[in-house]
Order: sequence, then structure tokens, then C-alpha cells
Amino acid sequence: MTKAEPTSARRARELLAEHPVLDGHNDLPWALRQHGAYDLDALDIARDQSGTLHTDLARLRAGGVGGQFWSVYVKAEYQGDRAVSATLEQIDCVLRLVQRHPDELRLAGTAAEIRAALAEGRIASLMGAEGGHSIACSLATLRAFYARGVRYLTLTHNDNVPWADSATDEPAAHGLTAFGEEVVREMNRLGMLVDLSHVSADTMRHAIRVSRAPVLFSHSSSRAVCDHPRNIPDDVLASLPANGGVAMATFVPGFVLQEARDWVRALGAAATEAGFDSHGTDAATREFRENYEAEHPRPVATAATVADHLDHMREIAGIDHLGIGGDYDGVDTTPADLADVASYPNLFAELIDRGWSDEDLAKLAHRNVIRVLEDAEQVAEGLRGTERPSVTTIEDLDG
Repeated sequence: MTKAEPTSARRARELLAEHPVLDGHNDLPWALRQHGAYDLDALDIARDQSGTLHTDLARLRAGGVGGQFWSVYVKAEYQGDRAVSATLEQIDCVLRLVQRHPDELRLAGTAAEIRAALAEGRIASLMGAEGGHSIACSLATLRAFYARGVRYLTLTHNDNVPWADSATDEPAAHGLTAFGEEVVREMNRLGMLVDLSHVSADTMRHAIRVSRAPVLFSHSSSRAVCDHPRNIPDDVLASLPANGGVAMATFVPGFVLQEARDWVRALGAAATEAGFDSHGTDAATREFRENYEAEHPRPVATAATVADHLDHMREIAGIDHLGIGGDYDGVDTTPADLADVASYPNLFAELIDRGWSDEDLAKLAHRNVIRVLEDAEQVAEGLRGTERPSVTTIEDLDG
């Protein structure tokens, strides 16, 4: 006899059919670069890619995904023109994906275009550039990315940029420099969302003070629940209602489960003691990691772990300021029951079991982030009537 499906699981799928997820961060374009050198025939997401990727079209549909910010990330060691050209290649990948699958995907750059895609039953495809190194300290490059469809810029990735501090680097600017403030202002004028995932807590606070529009955390969870610098402190979460922004909880085990965070640090210490870089990709380092994990099993996160973050974030920031940014295809491990993009119903079922209302879940799924984009568009419309494109350079402001 087939086991009956839990009521919450059925309700989750029904709710996502009506209120699909608009996820804040998926690294599929970089995965396509790494695994297939952007050959969309060789790695066709119209086919089952479960052996290689977290993402394909069938699983997006199964997961109730109605919109996705595709990350056009490039490595932080790419600097200057190399970073710019690599980001353009990432943008080109997204544009070709949309052109290749017109019945499934629709390019979207505005709140109205997202709503149109949802009405058509297509997956709204937006782009976010992950790391200020992508613009090579050039506001003209920032504008060029916006013109190509990029709708958020994560101010840093794992390393500082000359004008902003990262969460995982040594403090230098202690927030934003004067040029960093100019980047934020120009993003406001364009209508590009200021993404504060990956930045230091000081940079978060500084950017929120400077921004005239709501900010975004595309894939960050609660630091009070899991003490990782990539997560958001409570005082920053508490500032979101006044700013109007949204914090999109991520699924990365090392960011959401304290035991997993501690395990990663222990692995790093053991690797250093043994003479390895725990992030290395050579065969010897991989063997070391495999042996370590065999002897010290990695703690496993679940949908309940992520729900703990969302419960806390709702308590501090309020339901109007939450979203989801899974970070699929950008991580090696996932929570046990959030293995890929088909898994969003598992999280929503968990939240239903915790008493979240349909209205709350609709806001979490996509209403909040669409509202943030729409608010940013309205701010930009007003600013473009009074401000010209900035031609200020980092040398002008930071010396």
C-alpha cells in the first residue's frame, strides 16, 4: 500500500502552484561554465541533469519555481578587464538559455515583466552580478551591466573590493569608502538592487544608511541562529522595515546549521595542520577531505534547519521582509531534504506545519521580492529626473 501524502506536503504544492517561488540566487551559469564550457547542447537543462547539476527545467517545475535570479558570478581573483569580460560571458549564458527555452523561460527586468511571466506560466529569469569586482571600479561598466539585464549587484564576494568590505576578509574600509557610497547611489538611480549578501556587517549598515531604495540580501540567513559572518545580525534585520528591503534565507548547510559551521572550521584546521588548503581542488587535497569526512561525518541540515532561520528572521524583521535564496549549483552540499530545485515544497510544508499562513507563504515565495524591485524602480524613476549618470571615478573620491 502506498503511504498517504502528508496534508502539509499536498498543501505546499498547491500553494506554490498559485504563488510560485522567486528565488534570489542560483549559480547555474557558473556551473554551466565549469561543467560544459557554456555548451548548452552538451549540458541541456531540458534533459535530466540530476547527476551533474542541482537545476534543470523539469525540477524547477516540480519545485514550484516561477522566477529565478540567475547569478552571473565570476571568481574574485578575476580582476579588471578579465572580470568584466567573464561577467559578460555569464550574462550571455543566461540570455542564450532564455532564447533556447522560450516556452519555459522569459527574460525579466522589471516587476511588471515578472508578473507577466507568472501569468504566462513561464519562469521569470533575472540576473544578479555576485561581487563588485565584476565592475572593475567603473560606474560605466555598472550601467552597461544594467543595460544587459543585471538587476542586482552583490557589493562584494568573499574578498574585499577597493570600495567595500567583505564578510570573509579583513576589514579595510570598515564599510564603504566614498566611492562605495557613489556605487550605491548610482545603483539607486538605475533601479539596480543593492545586494548585501557576502558583505561585512559594517558594510550592511553603511549601505542601508546610504541607499535611497530598498536593499536585498539575495542569499543570507540569521547570524543569531548560526554564527557565520555571511549571515545577517539582528540589528540589521531590524532595520529592514524602515528601509523596505528583503532578506532571502539561504540553504547552505555551513551557513544555517551551527554544527556544520563548526565542522567546516575543524576541517580547515585539520587541513592546515596536515599542510593542505581545505579549499584546494588537487587530488591529494580531495583525498584528505574524503578521509576526514569518513572519520568525522558531516552534520546534516534539513528543511527544519532553514525554517528555524525563517522563524527568527520573521520575528525580527517581519513577514514583509523575507524571501528565499537557495544558492543551488553554487554549493557542494545541501540540506538532506532540500537537495535541488525540486525541493522547495519540503520547506513550505515545514512552514505550514509551524503555522505559517497562506498569506505569509505567498509573501515569502515571491510577493516581497517583487515589491522590493517595484519600489526600487519607482525610486529610480524619480532620481533619473534629477540626477545625471555619475562619471566620478574611484581616484576622484578615494585618492
